[in-house]
Amino acid sequence: MSRTSVLHPARRSRAGSGTGGTRRRTEPFRVHARVSALSGIVFAGLFVVALVLVRQAPGVAASDRAYTEFYTAGSRDVLVTAGMHIVPFAGIACLWHIGSTRTLFEALPGPTTGVSHWLQLASGVVFVCMLFAGTAAVGAVALLTVFSSTPPPTPEVARTFTGAGYGMVFVFGVRAAGMYMITTTTLARQRALLPRAVTVVSYLGATFLLVSTSFHPAALLVFPGWVVLTSVVLLYGAARPRASASVADPLRPSMTRPAPLPDRRNDA
Repeated sequence: MSRTSVLHPARRSRAGSGTGGTRRRTEPFRVHARVSALSGIVFAGLFVVALVLVRQAPGVAASDRAYTEFYTAGSRDVLVTAGMHIVPFAGIACLWHIGSTRTLFEALPGPTTGVSHWLQLASGVVFVCMLFAGTAAVGAVALLTVFSSTPPPTPEVARTFTGAGYGMVFVFGVRAAGMYMITTTTLARQRALLPRAVTVVSYLGATFLLVSTSFHPAALLVFPGWVVLTSVVLLYGAARPRASASVADPLRPSMTRPAPLPDRRNDA
């Protein structure tokens, strides 16, 4: 049997199995990227809506008169209560986003047992916990006035609840979000999922959250804005056509050229 007749079936076998096998291996990566991106966009939308509603409550610097008028006249406390009921769904979407992002990272080549890998999980969970607890504290008085006939507490008590809630969200939760941004960006960059410009913006946004001392709600928009940015990048990466074999594609396993078959003509 000639060398040509031996090589051709092998080449056909490698070509057929390579195309179909690569498509089967690539498809799960694209699914994970879409789930991570869509869950992140849902989280960002719910988070912004809840923030707008809960923000109707008086802030830490509000006067006693503002507290008294808010909880005794008007119906804006109903909006605060509605925002409180939206926050759990935002947290669930955030947890879904964290889990799907980690699944995406684990499906791609790269370290999965380093410090960044576990810090990402811990910081994301801490952020959600602080978001839940802080929102509950800020909206506690509104919840009391909506679902109870008991007279509202004094402005000093209401301000104490607001201060506790602001501390949990703006002091602890914001910094946990910044750490999540840093670790997620690092892991994504190791897997070539984020372009350089998005990486720089991510680190700058995370630094702002880590050093910020503002209680303004606009500071909280940095995190969902970053989630939307990275989600759009993931959606674009999942939807683009597959690159050629010579171009690196983070959603496509690397392929190496098989070694040539040995020449057995001299063995005779």
